[in-house]
Amino acid sequence: MAAYKSDIEIAQENEALPILRIAESLGLNEDQLEQYGKYKAKLDIHALVDKPAKGKLVLVTAITPTPAGEGKTTTSVGLSDALSRIGKKTVLALREPSLGPVFGIKGGAAGGGYAQVVPMEDINLHFTGDFHAIGAANNLLAALLDNHIQQGNALGIDSKTITWKRVVDMNDRQLRHIIDGLGGRMQGVPREDGFDITVASEVMAVFCLASDLMDLKERLGRMVVAQTFDGKPVTAHDLKAEGAMAALLKDAIKPNLVQTLEHTPALVHGGPFANIAHGCNSVLATATALKLGDYVVTEAGFGADLGAEKFCDITSRYAGFKPDACVVVATVRALKMHGGLPKNDLQHEDLEALKRGMPNLLQHVRNMQDIYGLPVVVAINAFPTDTKEELDLVEASCRELGVNVALSEVWAKGSEGGVALAEEVVRLCEEGNAQFRYGYELEGGIKDKLNAIATKVYHADGVELTAAANKQLKRLEEQGFGNLPICMAKTQYSFSDNAKLLGAPTGFTITVRNLKVSAGAGFIVALTGDIMTMPGLPKAPAAQNIDVTADGKITGLF
Repeated sequence: MAAYKSDIEIAQENEALPILRIAESLGLNEDQLEQYGKYKAKLDIHALVDKPAKGKLVLVTAITPTPAGEGKTTTSVGLSDALSRIGKKTVLALREPSLGPVFGIKGGAAGGGYAQVVPMEDINLHFTGDFHAIGAANNLLAALLDNHIQQGNALGIDSKTITWKRVVDMNDRQLRHIIDGLGGRMQGVPREDGFDITVASEVMAVFCLASDLMDLKERLGRMVVAQTFDGKPVTAHDLKAEGAMAALLKDAIKPNLVQTLEHTPALVHGGPFANIAHGCNSVLATATALKLGDYVVTEAGFGADLGAEKFCDITSRYAGFKPDACVVVATVRALKMHGGLPKNDLQHEDLEALKRGMPNLLQHVRNMQDIYGLPVVVAINAFPTDTKEELDLVEASCRELGVNVALSEVWAKGSEGGVALAEEVVRLCEEGNAQFRYGYELEGGIKDKLNAIATKVYHADGVELTAAANKQLKRLEEQGFGNLPICMAKTQYSFSDNAKLLGAPTGFTITVRNLKVSAGAGFIVALTGDIMTMPGLPKAPAAQNIDVTADGKITGLF
């Protein structure tokens, strides 16, 4: 039996091609790249402005996450390699990892096993500095805001209404709620404050939804940071901040080109979380990929109720994307966990637990078919403990919905293990049966759209707004923000806003406790349940296992 190899060992043994070779496979030349060493580069987006989009767009999503794991990114990478293997010119478009999960509990976002993007250490750590630039731009605006108040407050900003927080790309619960400006008059104006994780910043959302640098600057200027004493919104433009913020982001906005272990081109760019933001890589990266490849594989974060819903209702609405097919990733292990089986019993066959867990998968599949009009294939991310009877049960259940199931073994076999999935994706795309549509229309009130998402996507009985949220709703509609799409901030572990309700629960309502406008991104954020925008570290953080040798080789990174 072959010795087990960690993800980082597999990645470090891989012989990557010089990034110029990868660019040349896309028809790009050295003048269209800004190289960051031998294996990373940024693309000159200006050189591609007039190039038409030609690619088929494949959206990869998943069932509701569990501690058993689903492997959505691994499947996305392996599918891209498998499409390349069967002769399709393919480009992968993924989000950049946040340092919070890397050093916390979830892990990185570069795939796993023999389906990874490389250099995985760089991608999972500082990469090309995009997140640092986004954090700097966010915190510049915070500094300008507090300085304006300190220097006389000509705009009449009510400090009790400030919604703009500073950010750091780390899980640090100590910074969730703080009091700052202490120490006397020259140290600022004392007020309650707090930090978000960088991926929750509206700057990240703006960055990922902007179509070019000028659109980015305009969106930055529209961001609302506080209210005046007479209730008027205060924007970044009012603080004359958007020009300097855009200057900090002028290089970051260029998509990053890397490669998979099998040398498929990958654009890894932007990284909002799907539970607290819109959860998709940058519009610029996906749009660029559609110009360069015949097939583009992109991934939306967490389950289909979060990332895929937001890709369809927010990202696609603004970017004009129309997916041609959807892949819903599942594991037998995770489905048994949704059926009530404890994590330490998942290695044993249990058809009854699998039957109880199947509604979670089937509900996600029906949503993508019936709400968004997309042809679907279910990818079963294979584990050695899966039995034929269990796999047959999943396949039979999906067939009742007219959906094929493909076994994906890309973690262990790379592209060879994803050929069946790739062939089914090609079949769905070439049949051209996608009838893409949004889950709701923008007309109508904010509550109408909240109810549409809750009842259609989550299968809830409806939404309940706290008294504070009702006041916020009224003010947002009075200020003219009522026709924006909704970005639901909800636990990733359940269709409901209660992380303990697994499977496909019914008979629940979604509680909205806070509504705020992200006017630059162009959506209303609805905070539900006890969702937080600054995670904390677990009892045994992954950071404790990460180290570096004397020659600079990183170890323990997954």
